[in-house]
Amino acid sequence: MKKAIILMLGVVLSTAFINEANAQRRTSKVATTSKVVRVPRTKVTYKKPRAKVLAVRTIPNKRTIVSTRGEKYFFSNNRYYRYYNGRYIHVAPRVGLRIGILPPGFRTIVFAGRSYFYFDGVYYEPSGDEYEVVYPELGTVIYELPDNYEKVEYDGDLLYEANGVLYEKVQVDGTRAYEVVGIIED
Repeated sequence: MKKAIILMLGVVLSTAFINEANAQRRTSKVATTSKVVRVPRTKVTYKKPRAKVLAVRTIPNKRTIVSTRGEKYFFSNNRYYRYYNGRYIHVAPRVGLRIGILPPGFRTIVFAGRSYFYFDGVYYEPSGDEYEVVYPELGTVIYELPDNYEKVEYDGDLLYEANGVLYEKVQVDGTRAYEVVGIIED
């Protein structure tokens, strides 16, 4: 009788541990079926044919001007703008852009021994006494997409794109999350 109870208890506990381990695994269809790294923009189909463009005539006086590779960016209210045709257009900063201070409200993300500072779809890494805009490593997980994300289709899979980074919806510890599965090449 004792052996039967111990055996049943062992089966129940092992089943519980197996289910617990499975619940904490990240499930990612794209990452396991194909290695998505650099994706040509021509292979990505946007669900909405036109991107939403935010343009304003003026930006608040409290702005910082940063430049990289001859391109001038205006940073105001935690957004980057470029001046074009009499208006300021909200844009994503290019990789390599450096800023002196991080935007208020940034989050720290650690993945594969690499620390990022993340804010509104932009990843930063320390570079001397500044912070440089970088692409994240494949597999990096965030729990909320930035406001400017767009739904896209790549190779038959529904993905999300923000600032040139492709994300796939995954489950992490029973919570919805988004995993970096590729970078769109320009």
